Amino acid sequence: MNACNLELATFGGGCFWCIEAIFKELKGVECVISGYTGGTAPGIPTYREVCSGLTGHAEVVQINFNTDIVPYKDLVTIFMMSHDPTTSNLQGTDYGSQYRSVIYYHNSNQKRIAEQVVKEMASNFERSITTEISSAEKFHIAEEYHQNYYANNRTEGYCSAIIAPKLVKLRNMYTNKIIG
Repeated sequence: MNACNLELATFGGGCFWCIEAIFKELKGVECVISGYTGGTAPGIPTYREVCSGLTGHAEVVQINFNTDIVPYKDLVTIFMMSHDPTTSNLQGTDYGSQYRSVIYYHNSNQKRIAEQVVKEMASNFERSITTEISSAEKFHIAEEYHQNYYANNRTEGYCSAIIAPKLVKLRNMYTNKIIG
């Protein structure tokens, strides 16, 4: 954490376009970048390589946030409610290890909070939570056309059918945390 109380958070919950759109709506979130992490393939992965499922990377977003405005616990809670954390390697019609539900923690406090939130939220779901909690690994920024995807493609089918309803749910559940 620096003097401005900025911290990093990294989440993967299916397609990074959905997660990016959700976190861009929140007060205290300074920056959201779509990318890849958690893989074992050498070099810088491309979208095509990650989608093959062979690199081991997950589609994730890396978030720079102000802890004075939005605590990490709130980010984890919102993340858990923004996707289905009970399906392994599956979100909607997207399937494969690149779409796994995962929280990458950047320090021991984030790990503790993530474990606590997952435990507390277990009763909200009919099935067991499969979300991984792992130490943050090397983050690779996704190609430029993936950045700010929802804002740039609102009328596309995926955006209106999949992302827009998630944003409505977010706005209804967390009105006080949304940028006015």
